[in-house]
Amino acid sequence: MFAAQAIDTSDKAAFYRDLAKQLKALLEGEHDSIANAANTSALIFQMVPDLNWAGFYFLASDEELVLGPFQGKPACVRIAVGKGVCGTAVELGTSMLIKDVHDFPGHIACDAASRSELVVLLEDEEGVFGVLDLDSPTPGRFDSADQAGIEALAAIYVASSSFAD
Repeated sequence: MFAAQAIDTSDKAAFYRDLAKQLKALLEGEHDSIANAANTSALIFQMVPDLNWAGFYFLASDEELVLGPFQGKPACVRIAVGKGVCGTAVELGTSMLIKDVHDFPGHIACDAASRSELVVLLEDEEGVFGVLDLDSPTPGRFDSADQAGIEALAAIYVASSSFAD
């Protein structure tokens, strides 16, 4: 049975290295993409301080993301590619680190308490197939160390999971 271990958050790079080890252990031997997304979002929500939402959106078509496993309040189910932070990340093909969502044109407010957002792409050899999305009630919550750490966690999720068509 997996049990998350407390991690010192004073050094972000070390925190994310330790969190990556825990995620690898959690996903070891399991390849179901939905089960792994559920456990990945749960571990991130439990361990990363000051979040109010952590979860996945998957491309249902070239034009739309659909909600996947998450932790937090109920969320927007469908997001058009090019809309909101998640859809813009997919359209631009890059991670998005938003210090204050109120300053992001077209932000989709699924939870009015969210103030900052970090969206990283889920990619395999065929390209982008979704995003891992984190929200915080604190403006400026995320920085480049968070982005690098969450990108590494997303890569572990992708490497551990099978994606059947």
